[in-house]
Amino acid sequence: MTAKTHSHVISPFKSFVAGGFGGVCCVAVGHPLDTIKVRLQTMPHVGPGETPLYSGTWDCTRKTVAADGVLGLYKGMGAPIVGVAPIFAICFFGFNCGKKIFAEDPMHLRKHEILLAGMFSGIFTTAIMAPGERIKCLLQTQSGSHAPPKYKGPVDVIRQLYREGGVRSLFRGTAVTLLRDVPASGAYFLSYEWIKEILRKSTDSPL
Repeated sequence: MTAKTHSHVISPFKSFVAGGFGGVCCVAVGHPLDTIKVRLQTMPHVGPGETPLYSGTWDCTRKTVAADGVLGLYKGMGAPIVGVAPIFAICFFGFNCGKKIFAEDPMHLRKHEILLAGMFSGIFTTAIMAPGERIKCLLQTQSGSHAPPKYKGPVDVIRQLYREGGVRSLFRGTAVTLLRDVPASGAYFLSYEWIKEILRKSTDSPL
């Protein structure tokens, strides 16, 4: 891959504001679906003749809203919302660092250099996302259980996890998250820069 992509310098502040706002919108739209997905994945196994807690996506949505109202679909959203702005800021910060490390000319990037720089940024974001993902999943799964809730909210999750296993408890599952997010981040930035270059050529103006 020798084709080069032109890169334009954007101030860190603009990247932070735009990325943070976009990330908040992304969480607000996608979190209800994520809640349903997690509850379906983690519902208890049933024995012969027993009825499963949820029969499908729509049934899970209906029962969640009936039990907790519409806000029940947004349980556990506090952690990703609080973390989304710095996550996106650090993501682009890591991408810029990766460009300086892997690119011969950061202003004219080859496709494989974009991929490597994007993968490098995934290491930065995982350091923040892993604890947030753990907190979110613990809050989501307890809401789908018949047992009394163990956690009162994100802060209570952090407090209990730290008491049970220290800081390492917050980062449980980080290795798997790295395996997921590092290649995903590389693919994200490669696709983004590639499509941006196509649009730039079609409009003959910088994006």
